[in-house]
Amino acid sequence: MQIDEQHVAEPGLVVLDVTAGDEETARAVLDGLQQLWATSGITPVWRVPGESGVRARVHADIRRSGHR
Repeated sequence: MQIDEQHVAEPGLVVLDVTAGDEETARAVLDGLQQLWATSGITPVWRVPGESGVRARVHADIRRSGHR
């Protein structure tokens, strides 16, 4: 997925790509991010053939706090 201007059209909007050694770690990071900020939530985790670890992407609005 390519990130374009629409994804980050305003100050405070970010797209974060997470790379982790395993799915459990990636999900823990995504959960931590949604505790801090309003996010797109726990997203699917995927593997890139030939590369170690897993990846995930999350969209966040750092102007708004998350679920506390």
